[in-house]
Amino acid sequence: MNISNQNIDGGKAFDWGRTSEDYAKFRDIYPREFYNKLIIRNLCVSGQKVLDLGTGTGVLPRNMYSYGAEWYGTDISPEQIEQAKHLAESENMNINFFASSSEEIDFPDDTFDVVTACQCFWYFDHSVLAPKLSRILKKGGKLVVLYMAWLPFEDEIAGKSEEIVLKYSPNWTGAGETRHHSFIAPEVLEYFTQTDAELYDIKVPFTRDSWHGRMKACRGVGASLPPEELAKWEVEHRAFMETVPENFEILHTADIVVLENMK
Repeated sequence: MNISNQNIDGGKAFDWGRTSEDYAKFRDIYPREFYNKLIIRNLCVSGQKVLDLGTGTGVLPRNMYSYGAEWYGTDISPEQIEQAKHLAESENMNINFFASSSEEIDFPDDTFDVVTACQCFWYFDHSVLAPKLSRILKKGGKLVVLYMAWLPFEDEIAGKSEEIVLKYSPNWTGAGETRHHSFIAPEVLEYFTQTDAELYDIKVPFTRDSWHGRMKACRGVGASLPPEELAKWEVEHRAFMETVPENFEILHTADIVVLENMK
C-alpha cells in the first residue's frame, strides 16, 4: 500500500510492504534497555491489555510478550502484519495482529490499559486518532510513544550510510537526526497529559550484513526506491560496508514519552 504525505520525504510515496521481509529480518534491533524503560514504569506487563499502533512486524509485542500482557498489534501494511503473524506463531506467541490504519481501528470503550506507538507516531492524523485512543483506553490509561534513531553527526558509519541514502532519496526526512523528545501534537494534549519522558543514548551492535539490511529496510531505501535505483544503492552501500570492521556499534538516541488519559 503506497503512502504519501507532503510532510514526509517531500511527498514521495513509500510502501512498507515492499520491504517487509528485510524489515522482519533486520529491524528487530532494540537493546534490552529499550524494553526495560517500559518494565520499570510498570507498563505492558501482566494484567494489562495493550494495543501497539504501527506494529510493523510486531517487534514490540514479540519482545515484550514474556512479561505477560495481552497484546494487540495493528499496522496499515498487510504484508507487515503477515510477517508479524508468522514470527509470533513460530515462537508460539498468542498475539492479536490485524491490518488497519490506526485511524480506522475500532474497539469498545475502556478496552485497553496501555497503547504504544514505536517509531510511528508522526505518521498519524492526530485529530482523528487522539479522541479514539482516549475512548478505547481506560481512565488513567497510558499512551506511550517510543523512538530510537542513529546519530549521523556523531557516528561515522551511520553518517556515511545516511549520505549514500540521500544520494538516491534526497528528500528523505529520516536523515539528520539529533537528540530530541518525540513531538506530541496539540490535538493529543487535548485528551492526554504528559506524565513522564526520558531521553538517553544507546549503542546498538551490528555486523556488516545486519547494518546493510537495517539501512535497506528504511523508508528512504527499500520502501520507496524503484528496482533500478535500489540495485545501485545496494552496490554502493555494500562497497562501503567492505571498508568497515565486520562487527561494530552504532550510536543511537532513544526516547520514551508517557501520557495519561484524562477522560
